[in-house]
Amino acid sequence: MYEDLKSRFEKIGIIPVVVLENAEDAHPLGEALMNGGLPAAEVTFRTAAAEESIRILAKDFPDMLVGAGTVLTCEQADKAIAAGAKFIVAPGFNPTVVKYCLEKGYPVTPGVQTPGEMEQAMELGLDFVKFFPAEPAGGLPMIKAVAAPYTNLKFMPTGGINKENVKDYLAYNKIVACGGTWMVKGDLIASGDFSAVEQLTREAAEVVHEIRG
Repeated sequence: MYEDLKSRFEKIGIIPVVVLENAEDAHPLGEALMNGGLPAAEVTFRTAAAEESIRILAKDFPDMLVGAGTVLTCEQADKAIAAGAKFIVAPGFNPTVVKYCLEKGYPVTPGVQTPGEMEQAMELGLDFVKFFPAEPAGGLPMIKAVAAPYTNLKFMPTGGINKENVKDYLAYNKIVACGGTWMVKGDLIASGDFSAVEQLTREAAEVVHEIRG
């Protein structure tokens, strides 16, 4: 992970993980996230609108940290970067995709759960991984347990993170940022309630400020 990118993750603290069914929602969502104080979006490649949504966000909000999530193939990584994504996130550890991204110079954060996967990531030179799905896989106690022997490894827990438990995660010094969906719920986006998205984003940003200053 490039150090300047990691520092941006740390400063933002909570990375909204977004599923967009329609690319036309990308711009109003970007406005809500920027105005709410979390200038970042991990747009998941779960829908046909992902690539165009990344392109719109990257173009319309040049100060936003826009990335692609749920990247499962090398082809998706290429499409995401070409659209303007500044980082790649995967739900699991696929050595083929990770190596491809590293060879291309794409900042990549693969998902891990086990010490074996963490060691494979470290073997490839990574010092920052996604812990997914965080809560079902043991949550913060699990991260603290595995962080002990891997002193240089830091984490972005995603999955089951919410406004109730995010404070505990952010307070731990091995957490670079948390991935969250509660401020960008699908029903809010589908109904066009971007004012609610902005308010939830603002509340999340205030939590980051409270914990990290």
